[in-house]
Amino acid sequence: MTSLTLPQSTTAAVALSGVTKVYGRGDTAVLALDGVSLDVAPGEFVCLVGASGCGKSTLLNLIAGLDGISGGEVAVANGATPGLMFQEPALFPWLTVAANVEVPLKLRGLPRAERRARVAELLDVVQLGDFAKRRPHELSGGMRQRVALARTLALDAPVLLMDEPFGALDAMTRDLLHDELERIWSQRRLTVLFVTHNVREAARLADRIVLLSSRPGRIIYETRVDVPRPRRIDSSEIAALAAEVTDRLRSEVGRHGQ
Repeated sequence: MTSLTLPQSTTAAVALSGVTKVYGRGDTAVLALDGVSLDVAPGEFVCLVGASGCGKSTLLNLIAGLDGISGGEVAVANGATPGLMFQEPALFPWLTVAANVEVPLKLRGLPRAERRARVAELLDVVQLGDFAKRRPHELSGGMRQRVALARTLALDAPVLLMDEPFGALDAMTRDLLHDELERIWSQRRLTVLFVTHNVREAARLADRIVLLSSRPGRIIYETRVDVPRPRRIDSSEIAALAAEVTDRLRSEVGRHGQ
């Protein structure tokens, strides 16, 4: 029931060993995760897929330290606090784009001049440099998610946890943000653990896809994505891999339904 710091010599950016999560007690207890073990290498992009309620989001919350584990170990290299990005951008509507991105920098105690320079840099990274003075209601859904990404990057976390960040967006906007995320991930050499219900999205983005069983969540399948980058979500290679993973997911959902 511990959260550890991995030494600098370790080959994993995130290491899960026998992680279990139970909600409640006694007869009403719910086993959400059961003995999940997973190593994520530095700079690796891993997508978690599975049926609703299988524990994908729970796993991210445990890694982020937002919830306590019931058993096993969670470790992040060098004790770093991961950045966490949700499906909803959760921007402060009364603040400008720049001020929203500045919030974590203020919490870190950075001087004003350094904060403003950093905000300008981050908005350029997500290609919103011309929108610094806008407020969230003036932006499209995709632009709000870019602001949320910039705010998450402001944490300077080497590990980025993403919980269906593009799930509410239309297909075209989502495809454009895939390109943006891949560019930022590659340039900054981030380690990304990305939760999605969209198997094609997982095949488009991931170095490795990990499939969780229906509750209680266990790892039942994983596969490397050997399709060269840059990728297109509508390519035949991505479609073929997505079909393979979808077949396994459908089989798991069917088994659970029985």
